[in-house]
Amino acid sequence: MIDLKNKVAVVTGASSGLGADAARAYAQYGAHIAILARRKERLDKLAEELSSFGIKILAACCDVTDEAQVISAIEQVVSKFGRIDILLNNAGISARGGVHQLSAEDWDKTFNTNVKGIFLVSKHVVPYMMQQNYGKIINVSSINAYVADKSDTFIRHSYNSSKAAILGLTLGMACSYGKYNITVNSVCPGVFESELTENSLLKSNEFMNYYNTTCPMGRTGKQGEVSGTVLYLSSDLSSYVTGQHIVIDGGMTLV
Repeated sequence: MIDLKNKVAVVTGASSGLGADAARAYAQYGAHIAILARRKERLDKLAEELSSFGIKILAACCDVTDEAQVISAIEQVVSKFGRIDILLNNAGISARGGVHQLSAEDWDKTFNTNVKGIFLVSKHVVPYMMQQNYGKIINVSSINAYVADKSDTFIRHSYNSSKAAILGLTLGMACSYGKYNITVNSVCPGVFESELTENSLLKSNEFMNYYNTTCPMGRTGKQGEVSGTVLYLSSDLSSYVTGQHIVIDGGMTLV
């Protein structure tokens, strides 16, 4: 029932993890894709992989915290495809530490990527969606917008704050742009196997024992398990769904 044929999807933070998984899912369902990230070599490798689906692909090097780079990337997308139907704001980083430990630089870097990045990319995509009276925007937040890590080892106050801010931004955008037939929702993943977690949480026996024991499903998320929700929110199956935050965590936030 999901049909994205000839839709144009823009994915930020597409060089690895959830962004790359989403790009693969979009390609599988027929969408043309613009993949954006800072690491061009990884984008080119992903673009080569996705070419087997017979879709049009654009790989654009873009730091979402740099407005000039964002403008350039979006101009490239519109020049190649003529429109933008779907925007997945996925780029994100994490800095470990509490407010008594974090430097102002670490705090700003987290917010610049996780929140300002969504603002800048959306700022230059939304006008095209308004003009065409159609758009699907999905912002990637986290269960850490709702819950924090009790262990001092994994305290991440800047990450908690930035991911919570995404929820508020999602609500505001959904309310303002609904009249233009633009839906804006967020997804809030739990712990997944990704570049963001593989060198920190997934390598900690302390954390993994806690997570796998506490999570009702008894495990972390697997590759591709966010993509189904992203596809739903990107398709016309969700035409009357906006301003929602969908948690994808195996029930972790229930306990």
